[in-house]
Amino acid sequence: MKNTWNSELYDTKHSYVFKYGEDVIKLLSPKPGERILDLGCGTGHLTKVIADYGADVTGIDSSAEMIKQATQKYPSINFKKMDATDFSFTEKFDAIFSNAVLHWIPEKEKVVKCLSEALKTGGRFVAEFGGKNNIRNVVDALSIILKKNGYPDNAERINWYFPSIGEYASLLEKYGFKVEFAAHFDRDTFLDDGVDIIDWLEMFGKGIFSGIEPEIRKNLLSEIKDDLSTKNIKDGKWFIDYKRLRIAAVKEF
Repeated sequence: MKNTWNSELYDTKHSYVFKYGEDVIKLLSPKPGERILDLGCGTGHLTKVIADYGADVTGIDSSAEMIKQATQKYPSINFKKMDATDFSFTEKFDAIFSNAVLHWIPEKEKVVKCLSEALKTGGRFVAEFGGKNNIRNVVDALSIILKKNGYPDNAERINWYFPSIGEYASLLEKYGFKVEFAAHFDRDTFLDDGVDIIDWLEMFGKGIFSGIEPEIRKNLLSEIKDDLSTKNIKDGKWFIDYKRLRIAAVKEF
């Protein structure tokens, strides 16, 4: 499933995505002069935080809209439109950082191969993304309601990648990494006031509904909202049932 991104909405209604990433930067612990890649940089907020540590940072993202906005916001930083499954640089990096990106990419082995090839020996990889059973309520509601209403092909597009620690550690080890830290944890995340599950799906799951007529799509979203309102509302506010995987690894060979 390919998503299209609205960079303005990402920066406003869904800003929690990059705000949580600041803790992951502490795990990265950037050093002045280090050459660091921000993989899936979005609109560049965390890239700028890394740069403020004195690192020589490059941000890449597959979305032209995200890269355009990042370049406008932070013109002193190098941003490039590149796909996480197919990127390369002449000079290798001391570290690669990624926040809330890798769960969008089912071609996980292609990503890890690129990571390994782009890092120096001894270089580190630090990331956080959706782990096993991430957004379980949302995935179940989407799949059941799409199939029930005669859209099994759209249900097949729900192909987010949410690995366990063991699964992802094994993949990293296959490509020469040693995992030094891994944590899988719950992080129910409240949406901003006025934002509900339909807004979330319009931002992060838009591609699932492609090809469905607007009126039918509206009805499907309403049905999904009704289903999840019994599970994903606390104290009158919508939350997303995130399960996160945070990992740090070093490239040994």
